[in-house]
Amino acid sequence: MRPRQFASDTYAGMHPAVLAAMVEANSEHAAAYGDDAWTRRAADRIREVFAHDAEVFFCLTGTAANALALAHLCQSYHSVLAADCAHVETDECGAPEYASNGAKLILIPSVHGRIDPAGIREAAARRKDIHFPKPRAVTISNTTELATVYTPDQVAAIGAACRELGLALHCDGARFANAVAASGCHPADLTWRAGVDVLCFGGSKNGAFATEAVVFFDRRQAREFEYRCKQAGQLISKMRFVAAPWVALLDGERWLDNGRNANASARTLAAAVAGIPGVTVLRPPEANAVFADLAPGLAEAMHARGWHFYNFIGGAHRWMCPWDTRPEDVAAFAADLRACAGGSAS
Repeated sequence: MRPRQFASDTYAGMHPAVLAAMVEANSEHAAAYGDDAWTRRAADRIREVFAHDAEVFFCLTGTAANALALAHLCQSYHSVLAADCAHVETDECGAPEYASNGAKLILIPSVHGRIDPAGIREAAARRKDIHFPKPRAVTISNTTELATVYTPDQVAAIGAACRELGLALHCDGARFANAVAASGCHPADLTWRAGVDVLCFGGSKNGAFATEAVVFFDRRQAREFEYRCKQAGQLISKMRFVAAPWVALLDGERWLDNGRNANASARTLAAAVAGIPGVTVLRPPEANAVFADLAPGLAEAMHARGWHFYNFIGGAHRWMCPWDTRPEDVAAFAADLRACAGGSAS
């Protein structure tokens, strides 16, 4: 069997249970635009997972979820405070600004992808005149773009700063399962209990096909969000196929098991490449990615052997472990890396 890749967790296919749920959803007719049993079950399961009476909407992509959620929190003259390496800044082609009709991203220096209350306060106080966008929201990613994880205490400190400053708090949770698996806490402790107002809960990187959940923990903030989804082309006519994966993923702890396996695979990979000449793992993995510096020519040699991975933010190479990474995938990658470095593959 061909080894799985380490370029992105979006390389992975669907979890078999997700595929089965979609086949089952396909077996009979159902009402359109979310007025179906699958969508109701999925939203109810999300509310159960977070132990909160949240308002839940489904989108096809993480970019759409983030952009629409932030646009809903802001007017066009507002700004959103974000880490300098946040996905909404580096990889969403200005989608939050586009969706909000102009709300500006204001960047905060981060440490390994994380921001802190001091940085938020400094950015919020930077300008208060009418000639500059007024801060309205903060966005964090958990896990971050550099695969680090905010702890419940860190999120709570940011949440407290946001309340003090009158800012809403949004969380890009494309890899939220990995953050929960890494922290070992209840999902509520990383979200509404810590002051998060809206979470974009990622399904696509956790074994689904194309589905993200926008979870408003205060229903009042979600008022008329359905109109924003419709206007942006995110009110899916056959919504049951977007919702069914959530029923499968949230059955038991399947979504968390996927996150745990991905995180454990990253730790195994980091250990497997330790000591290979020309390979420097930059820090112990917190979630499902390993960042490493490689000697000149080593990445190219691995690419020539058919391995795909990115030269990522800051110049490091990123090896991302998807939900379905197997021990043999890690072993094959490490063996080829050792061979390319001039060592033994044994």
